[in-house]
Amino acid sequence: MNAEKEIALRKLKTARGQIDGIIKMIESDRYCVDISTQILSTIALLKKANIDVLNVHIRTCVATAILEGEDKGKEKIDEVINIIDKYIK
Repeated sequence: MNAEKEIALRKLKTARGQIDGIIKMIESDRYCVDISTQILSTIALLKKANIDVLNVHIRTCVATAILEGEDKGKEKIDEVINIIDKYIK
């Protein structure tokens, strides 16, 4: 696993810990705004991990596909565009 994926993995493990904390907050009937704040924090971390994963994908898979030919490159670029489209909705 490369260093960039390790960074994404650390963020995902942190987000998992945050989710466990949020569950405990809900179970102990904590203040809703505090829970919501933690949820938003976790969402932001997940988005950052997603960007890290896409960064690796573009620099490796997409770059390789472009060098292999127009059709393969176009296919990989379309995949990334579809992910970005989902990301901004």
